Amino acid sequence: MGSEHGSGERAEAKERLPSGASAAPRHRVRLDLPRRPRRALLPDYDPEAFGRFSERIARFLGTGRFIVWMTVIVMLWVVWNVSAPKHLRFDEYPFIFLTLMLSLQASYAAPLILLAQNRQDDRDRVTHEQDRKQNERSIADTEYLTREIAALRMGLGEVATRDWIRSEFQDLIKDLDERRLFPPAPEHESDEGDR
Repeated sequence: MGSEHGSGERAEAKERLPSGASAAPRHRVRLDLPRRPRRALLPDYDPEAFGRFSERIARFLGTGRFIVWMTVIVMLWVVWNVSAPKHLRFDEYPFIFLTLMLSLQASYAAPLILLAQNRQDDRDRVTHEQDRKQNERSIADTEYLTREIAALRMGLGEVATRDWIRSEFQDLIKDLDERRLFPPAPEHESDEGDR
């Protein structure tokens, strides 16, 4: 009878819960709030500072000074490990430790150089985009000025210029002379009037 009583209470409790709700309370996720930052396993670093550092290293690796220093270090390493007393040598003839160090240096240098190149590519892309926008603006300004000059030329074609007015007056004077509406002026009067 006890088992029947317990199962009856469970059935009543389920009836009281809204449909789709389970007996265990669930944590509701609020979508209007940002998530709490999770603890990161990796250390936090500034990508910009690291990028500048990698560019400095890549610039140094691409100089003659680096090649000279690297050559001097390798030569000193080999000379020391060949000619030094036996108990002071740290890398015997096959120079395995030297090979390991050069491999380690190359394994760090290659990604740093690639990172520096990627940053340079990003800068070049931004510069190229700015140049392209500037060229588009220059082309648009040139087209606008060309249209304005064409409009001015068309407008000037309809404007009476001084030379055109003079030629029209000369044509009118010739027409009037031909019709003899005005007798030609005596020459001595026109000379006195000019004085």
